[in-house]
Amino acid sequence: MRKVKTFEGKRRTFDTDKSTELARRSFGQFGDPAGYEETLYQTKQGLYFVVGVGGPDSPYPAQDLKPVTKDEAAAFEA
Repeated sequence: MRKVKTFEGKRRTFDTDKSTELARRSFGQFGDPAGYEETLYQTKQGLYFVVGVGGPDSPYPAQDLKPVTKDEAAAFEA
């Protein structure tokens, strides 16, 4: 997945194929309409982002990417 997003006032490209997967977490059970999965990535430039996918009632009814800060990334891994 590759997306261009504005983060910290700059347009940046986030690409899962060129980034390192750091962590993964799931919420809910398989088939749960509110369940979802998030994967944390780090770019070669040191930026972090989360890719989420889930059911129709989840925060990710369609696969989406959101940039996160270093502190949010640290909390994700904890």
